[in-house]
Amino acid sequence: MEFPKKYRRLIRNRYQTGEYSLVPIRYEDRLDIMKWRNEQIFHLRQSKPLTTLDQDNYFQKTVLKLFEAEQPAQILFSYLEKERCVGYGGLVHINWIDRNAEISFIMATDLEKAYFHKHWGIYLGLIEKVAFEELDLHKIYTYAFDVRPHLYKAIEAAGYQREAILAEHCYFNGEFRNVLIHAKMNMEISIRRARTADVNIVYGWANDESTRKNSFSSGPISLETHKGWWNSKMQDSSAIYFIVETNRQAAGIVRFDKSKENNCFTIGINIAPEFRGKGLSCRFLTIACGEFFRTNNRRIDAYIKEENIQSIKSFEKAGFRFAEETEINGNKAFKYELTKK
Repeated sequence: MEFPKKYRRLIRNRYQTGEYSLVPIRYEDRLDIMKWRNEQIFHLRQSKPLTTLDQDNYFQKTVLKLFEAEQPAQILFSYLEKERCVGYGGLVHINWIDRNAEISFIMATDLEKAYFHKHWGIYLGLIEKVAFEELDLHKIYTYAFDVRPHLYKAIEAAGYQREAILAEHCYFNGEFRNVLIHAKMNMEISIRRARTADVNIVYGWANDESTRKNSFSSGPISLETHKGWWNSKMQDSSAIYFIVETNRQAAGIVRFDKSKENNCFTIGINIAPEFRGKGLSCRFLTIACGEFFRTNNRRIDAYIKEENIQSIKSFEKAGFRFAEETEINGNKAFKYELTKK
């Protein structure tokens, strides 16, 4: 039996990053999916093992109808490594009025031990493209029995916030367990060139304790020194500075400074403290670099402290590639590069 290649509700029929992609759920993957669900039944809302007949009926009578629905209750995908199915999931319990949906995802059982965080990270990035870019949902969330604490690390690393704990909400192995809900909102992100009037808000971000810790010059900055530096940058044609806004509120700065040594540009990013931990760094970098490359063909270099793991992950996710180890002001650092594609 052949399933349609595209959902009526969606414009695209593939969402991809590298060799991983989401495609509308394939009928051919149903038995693998059944196998994984039966093996992982302990963390699913599934009361008994599925049979082949159960799975065939579900795909033919329920899933097939989703493809032509204007407002389907769920949109399901096969998660592929190259073209091989290694998981499945989607958006379920979709509320089209309130514009929210629950995230569902299961990976092949033999991948769980060694590649759990990797695949959850990739999958969440892909499903957000569906939810936020295509469907314009306001909020997506996970609903998880409190039996896999490593799951929370994976989704929190992707910027999901713990929103609620439903105490003793499910019965598991003879006892009542909590259910945890993590969520992420769809933020409207825009970018503009920095202005002289931004001097004070940028100063507040620059002197934040976390910013100073991750900087290669970690001492505090005086307002007078900052104003002199900022005003000179606003008049420097080789300094390209952007303010990134979320929902029309200034949320961060991405800087591009031309290097005297190699004619490339060095990038720097600083996010307002109240917007940190929301998984925005990669999005800010991607948008700012895209805007930079509209008028420049020069390579972008990033220098990151060795211990700043979160920043390294954000730059890698935004497409930067490791170039070399180096040292700046006595600090070990990694150099990453991005070129215009």
